[in-house]
Amino acid sequence: MAKKKQNYGSFKTQLRKEVRSVFEKNDRKPLNFKQVASELDITDSGVRMLINDILELEAKEGQLKEVERGKFVLAKPKIFTALGRIEINRFGKGYVSVEGEEKDIEIPKGETKFALHGDTVEITYNPSARRKEGSIIRVAERARREFVGVIESGKGGTFMKPSDKKIHVDFYISKEQMNGAKDGDKVLVQILDWDRPGSSPFGRVLRVFGRPGDHQAEMHAIIAEFGLPLEFNRGLEAYANNIDPGITPKEIKARRDFREIPTFTIDPFDAKDFDDALSIQKLKNGNYEIGVHIADVSFYLTPNSPLEAEAFDRATSVYLVDRTIPMLPERLSNFLCSLRPNEEKLCFSAVFELDENAEIHSEWYGRTVIYSDRRFTYEEAQEIIEGADGDFKEEIHVLDRLAKKLREERFKSGAVDFNGEEVKFQLDEKGTPTGVYVKRMKDSNQLIEEFMLLANRKVAEFIGNPNLPFNNTAKPKSFVYRIHDEPLPEKLEQLRKFVKQLGYTLGKPTEKGNASIIKDLIKAVEGKPEESVIKTMAIRSMAKAEYSTQNVGHYGLAFDYYTHFTSPIRRYPDVMVHRLLQHYLDKGKPVEESEYEMRCRHSSAMEKRAAEAERASIKYKQVEYMLARKGQVFEGIISGLADWGIYVEEKESKCEGLIALNSMIEDHYSFDPDRYVVYGARTRQEFHMGDTVHIVVADGDLQQRTLDYELADNRRPEGGAAREHAKNNRSEGGVAQARAYARSGGGGSRRSGGKSFGGGKKKRR
Repeated sequence: MAKKKQNYGSFKTQLRKEVRSVFEKNDRKPLNFKQVASELDITDSGVRMLINDILELEAKEGQLKEVERGKFVLAKPKIFTALGRIEINRFGKGYVSVEGEEKDIEIPKGETKFALHGDTVEITYNPSARRKEGSIIRVAERARREFVGVIESGKGGTFMKPSDKKIHVDFYISKEQMNGAKDGDKVLVQILDWDRPGSSPFGRVLRVFGRPGDHQAEMHAIIAEFGLPLEFNRGLEAYANNIDPGITPKEIKARRDFREIPTFTIDPFDAKDFDDALSIQKLKNGNYEIGVHIADVSFYLTPNSPLEAEAFDRATSVYLVDRTIPMLPERLSNFLCSLRPNEEKLCFSAVFELDENAEIHSEWYGRTVIYSDRRFTYEEAQEIIEGADGDFKEEIHVLDRLAKKLREERFKSGAVDFNGEEVKFQLDEKGTPTGVYVKRMKDSNQLIEEFMLLANRKVAEFIGNPNLPFNNTAKPKSFVYRIHDEPLPEKLEQLRKFVKQLGYTLGKPTEKGNASIIKDLIKAVEGKPEESVIKTMAIRSMAKAEYSTQNVGHYGLAFDYYTHFTSPIRRYPDVMVHRLLQHYLDKGKPVEESEYEMRCRHSSAMEKRAAEAERASIKYKQVEYMLARKGQVFEGIISGLADWGIYVEEKESKCEGLIALNSMIEDHYSFDPDRYVVYGARTRQEFHMGDTVHIVVADGDLQQRTLDYELADNRRPEGGAAREHAKNNRSEGGVAQARAYARSGGGGSRRSGGKSFGGGKKKRR
């Protein structure tokens, strides 16, 4: 009997724990004993009555609270306190990313208190709740204190309305803090105080940019919005200008001399900083020696110097539509370090012996001196590749042939084709866009890309691969890698369900086959109307490339080892790579990792900010370009569907705009998330992702960088390539995950409510 009693007591104790966990998971939802039993999948009547007894006992002991007859809730829900970064969408709802939590903690609209988008906040939340909502205790750290917007004066006072739609409040500006600003001016405002939730923060005008729509005012506003520097201070410019440009015989003697070997650069026609050059010579054994020569910025950028501090702080050059904000002063970026033709230059080089099949027979790394014989634009090199006569014709054809073999091998290994379309504008003297064109990769671009990829990969391998003789050391060598982690399985699953609605089959994620999954999808949509949309979503389903001392390989390029070695004029991580490489070539001991990891994180953050600024400038010019063409009919591709409208990407400018469903007055249109289609109630006319439609620019907001389209003459959509294939292959479910894409305009963050397009001057692998 005693044994039986002990078993019953143990069972009851365990059952109490399980009952308690049900209430913790359901947070404040009242439950009776039947609902608890159902949650635990218990049907035995005796155990169900025992659960009823446990509920009454828990209430008597104060663990549960009876809120209505027979229904209970936790008396004191388990509460956690945590720090996290908050993102606030344009509707005022917040999401806080907390370490250790798989999903973000939601902050209801109106409950974000004094927090602004990007701030670090302290919150409380119940980790066991089914729907995790939190409450903000305080703002621990402001992400920024300066904001760009337009002054608006009215009876209620003068306010600054932020241009960034993620900043969900206006700023009150008193007369004393106007700093000469007038109604309608675009300004930079600093937050001063915010005394009570629900009110407007107080601000002061720091700078007046000018009138909205003025090119210089808008570009300066974008620079300020993203916290980018306008110029170098005079002291730093003077420091750079005093650097001795001469190359001493002693320095040349300490380097490998390539001055007599044919060497040239291939860059965009408007480039001013040439940070890479190629040399080529045929060896007696019939193989080719290819030198990838990179500006030796680290020779001039000495540690602990003012130039070093500024380069680290900026971390990257920024390429807006009309200007470059360089990482280094012009004296270095355009003169001392730039591999200009007919000048001797100091370089850090990766030299390879390749056979006709582009297989590597030997490699060498070290400091060199070169003499560039010729500066080619991509267009000039392309003409030679296509058969025109010109300087170094034979050398360019050999390099092109080898590059194509390297590229072929790379894609065989599972690399994903990242190359998209880059929008470029023709601007007049006032900065007004007069024309737009899409820049596409040609053979000459790919020639340079393949040799830069080769150098980046082999340098990382040379330092990081423990199986190589150079790395036969007791302690691994700390290094700076460019990493790109594998996509999370749930991201791939979302993508798989999404593209199924368009008639494409994406294989299920596996431990080894994920690279080919993305690669095969991108290949399948090549040349199809929906290519841009699906390619964008596929890339967004992957992790973001970043810098780290912890190597996990580069998923997109299918490289086990990869770094950034080839652009030190415009990227600070490349400078770190050059220094570390030379340190190890000099037999230096492994360096302390933590300092370099900190610098990697800073560089990744600055790269992200630069990309956002570049996209903002492109988006602004896209909207400006299209608004000047109101009433014209354009052809576009449906790039997103949502409850409120159809997102369309215009084919020429790649500018995305919204056709609001309530503007389609010839019928009542609704969004069906299960079939992922917008349809008319009366006509049953349907609009699918990838369909071609004819549009007219209806309106737009330059400050918000948004565009409104209308259907031209209510023309029926022309089916995309996948539409017929998808017609009988549309899933009845599985679209819930894909709705996040639709709600953001076909792939953007669910928090921002929109998406933007664009790209910088250079690819960011």
